[in-house]
Amino acid sequence: MAAPVPEFPPGFTWGVSASAFQIEGSPTADGRGPSSWDAFTGEPGRVKDGSRADVATDHYRRYREDVALMSELGVGAYRFSVSWSRVLPEGHGRVNGKGLDFYDRLVDELCASGIAPVPTLFHWDTPLALEERGGWLVRDTAERFAEYASVVARRLADRVPMWITINEPAEVTLLGYGLGEHAPGKRLVFDALPAAHHQLLAHGLGVQALRAEGAARIGIAVSHSPVWAASGGDADREAAELYDTLTNRLFADPILTGAYPDEGLASLLPGPVAEDLRTISAPLDWYGINYYNPMLVGAPEPASPAGSEFGGIEIPSDLPFAIRQIEGRELTDFGWPVVPDGLRELLATLRERYGDRLPPLYITENGCSYGDGPDPATGRIDDARRIAYHDGHVRALHEAMAEGADVRGYFIWSILDNFEWAEGYRQRFGLVHVDYETLARTPKESFAWYRDLIKSSR
Repeated sequence: MAAPVPEFPPGFTWGVSASAFQIEGSPTADGRGPSSWDAFTGEPGRVKDGSRADVATDHYRRYREDVALMSELGVGAYRFSVSWSRVLPEGHGRVNGKGLDFYDRLVDELCASGIAPVPTLFHWDTPLALEERGGWLVRDTAERFAEYASVVARRLADRVPMWITINEPAEVTLLGYGLGEHAPGKRLVFDALPAAHHQLLAHGLGVQALRAEGAARIGIAVSHSPVWAASGGDADREAAELYDTLTNRLFADPILTGAYPDEGLASLLPGPVAEDLRTISAPLDWYGINYYNPMLVGAPEPASPAGSEFGGIEIPSDLPFAIRQIEGRELTDFGWPVVPDGLRELLATLRERYGDRLPPLYITENGCSYGDGPDPATGRIDDARRIAYHDGHVRALHEAMAEGADVRGYFIWSILDNFEWAEGYRQRFGLVHVDYETLARTPKESFAWYRDLIKSSR
């Protein structure tokens, strides 16, 4: 038996997460407009199992059942995302009242169950009408985002205690515009950098819009990983530093310091950058961290003209870095190494790098993909590897807090198995198993583990 999880401070938030496109389904119901991901998944070969998210887990119709599961779990907060095109079918202009009504009902259901609603305003699903006008490559999308933030806050701010503007701008930039692995499927490599700047600008404008509507406790969810050099050699260290700059500091530095990490990099970005940075760096109430694993990075290897690969993502050989496999670690079914202490290391690095500019922190995502299914005889889902994963990360988090990290909450990704973007339904992150034929929900053993952890922390 593992030792009991160390005690967390009173008021620490235990939560779960999900996103609209991955669970809602009902892509045309009640006036919803199409998103970039609807278009992307409709293109042959984009999704590895050939599937679409037209049904997903049918959360749009089954949200009460899902909130009841969260209530049984005992979580204090649910991080969900709002579908921008469900609220504004064209991305701006006409408001779809029925779309807003859905989130109104969801928030009411959560509040009635004693669960704090934590909406994310953008979790990758850009309205298709805006994508077709340039998406995140153009400034207009950031300005339209601020209008959208105002619409949602005007309806929900009286009951929502905590807000997230943008989720993982690095992934949208790198995978969506840089490498073409995610929507909108563009392979622009370094010409994708305007997408980073415009998402950051949208965040800053969104903070202003939310505050103007009376919203409180505003933050952002940014993916972060420790970056390890493949060796002590100069070439590997320089490659790792560049990767760290492009995936970590390119997003955190503007938000937390009001400057880009490199003047040469800043010169490649569009618009009045200095003026925009004042907007981007508006003070936050908290800062969200999505952590999954460290990255081992080295210089490109001439002997590998095909490039490198990580977690199903092909890294082109013409980039100035290569992703290496971390040896000697258990891998999730996604091929991601399990390194709980990486979370402690990351939190220590952020404290060292940003000091008192770092606001209170939340771990807004942490999770793992394992495909364990129901036992044919008992129906029980023994996902011991997921329990071990979260147990290790919770302990690493506690250690980081003992070292001085000001972390206020931990959200597991995810409450349900769901549509995992370009992987389709091949990867399962949920505490609750979903049978995609019947849509039946079955809590896994990890659900019971998390429920007991939450109960013991009260």
